[in-house]
Amino acid sequence: MTDVASLRPLFAVLVSAVAIPVILSLRSRPNVREGVTVVVAATKFALVASMVPGVLAGTTYVTQLGEFGNGVSLVLRADSLGILFALLASLLWIVTSFYSIGYMRGLDEHAQTRYFASFAASLASAVGVAFGANLLTVFVFYELLTVSTYPLVTHDETDEARAAGRKYLAYTFGGGVAVLGGAALVYMLTGTTSFTPGGIEALATVDPTLARAAFVLLAGGFGVKAALMPVHSWLPDAMVAPTPVSGLLHAVAVVKSGVFGVARVVLDVYGTETMAELGVATPLAAVAAVTLLTASVIALRQDNLKRRLAYSTISQLSYIVLGLALLEGNALVGGLLHIPAHAFMKLTLFFCAGAIHVETHTDDISDMAGIGDRMPLTMAAFAVAAAGMAGIPLIAGFVSKWYLVIGALEGGGLVFAAALLVSGVLNIAYFWPIVYQAYFESPEDHDAKPLVSAPLGGRGEARADGGSEGDVAAIGENESDGETDGDVDAHADGAHADDAHAVDDHGEHHGGPPAGGWEARGWRGAESTWFMLGPILTAASLSVLLGVVPRTVVFLRIVETVVGSLPGVVV
Repeated sequence: MTDVASLRPLFAVLVSAVAIPVILSLRSRPNVREGVTVVVAATKFALVASMVPGVLAGTTYVTQLGEFGNGVSLVLRADSLGILFALLASLLWIVTSFYSIGYMRGLDEHAQTRYFASFAASLASAVGVAFGANLLTVFVFYELLTVSTYPLVTHDETDEARAAGRKYLAYTFGGGVAVLGGAALVYMLTGTTSFTPGGIEALATVDPTLARAAFVLLAGGFGVKAALMPVHSWLPDAMVAPTPVSGLLHAVAVVKSGVFGVARVVLDVYGTETMAELGVATPLAAVAAVTLLTASVIALRQDNLKRRLAYSTISQLSYIVLGLALLEGNALVGGLLHIPAHAFMKLTLFFCAGAIHVETHTDDISDMAGIGDRMPLTMAAFAVAAAGMAGIPLIAGFVSKWYLVIGALEGGGLVFAAALLVSGVLNIAYFWPIVYQAYFESPEDHDAKPLVSAPLGGRGEARADGGSEGDVAAIGENESDGETDGDVDAHADGAHADDAHAVDDHGEHHGGPPAGGWEARGWRGAESTWFMLGPILTAASLSVLLGVVPRTVVFLRIVETVVGSLPGVVV
């Protein structure tokens, strides 16, 4: 592996940061503002993509940002693991930029300039996390990511959004403090925080109790944004944000920065051999297995589509952590490949949920019977992505989960392999009813959804989604899962009208099928604007391409380069 001094990692971070004041200055010129957003997103992707051939050939691109003495420095380094995350985030920013135009204009959302500027800041921070060459650099951008995404989480400016934002800050800043503490402890023990494939050698010889303590701090800190239980409840509440935010930041940038941080700790701070010697891998795998099963069960009981997708995200993120914790070559490949696989599939699902909200103001699954007539392309894309999430062949999720299960079996982790298979069945259980009722049931004759109407995060007393007792009382009054007291804008994502089939003062329908049922729109795109349909079909196509030709889409080749560089690991 050859280090080459280059400014490309820095430019990849700065291009969207420099665009922030430009976007803010174009408040009165929305077409130009959004044009700038798309151009900057494409430029960021081109900069990252230009480094892929070199990285695959064994070159790493390094930018020194500053030295603070005693071996402490800020450095950007585009290696194979960093390229995996940066390429994914920059690619999907382009897709989400087009979708955002259709979504934000479709709902005539307020503060659109702030929204696009915050998105640019978030992507600058995410790529900074990807290219951080040591724990200190990653920590700086990790915290900047929290700050830059806060305005997006609280975009609606309702009481519910502000409460979700406070919870988001409390959890993620707390995780950041843990990361800083772990980084300081690693530096005290080894004299460095720089990432090294196979881990920092000195950690294998230090006091094992302190080494384990540092690991708990680092894995726990990054585990907050990875939504590992029990520090997961900020994620379902953050679904109050606009759907493009939920899609890119909560399926790609924010949550993936968490699992990416765990990957850096496992592969480049401790290494697989030291992890095994310290005995910290099995507990991490156990936490991941419990999270992926528990979140899948809770997802079954969510009637609000975005909240069901949120708990699905919590489960799927733990697939990645479990693959890393198994320390076996194929499991590592499966875990890392699930980063782009999950991103493509979950982005498709969130985009579909957003299109349904914009076009029909429908958020609850129980109101979607027959909606396949009104939105056939959208629901077809939803079906493809949902099948991939369940591990159906020829879609991205099958490839990553195949590697995961094979790796678990080869490593003797029969319990973990069983957990993966059971979770796949649960994926079918909470996604199939949505697809089935969309195409094969009518509003007048359909089963109540979700499949299981009971507590554990649904409409009942046990609020596993982090709600308060006051929420339970509110649910009894307005039958609205996840709402807090107070008025909520009928156009805000995640909010429901008291009557799902209500009509407002202007005669406009809100939620569920209108009188007379869904209007059939055909398969030629009449269901929505192509600013939304185009990104939906693009994300769904990427899910299929990664499932059919994973090496051609380059992500599998990058993952194999990452795992192949680890000493003692065989794929």
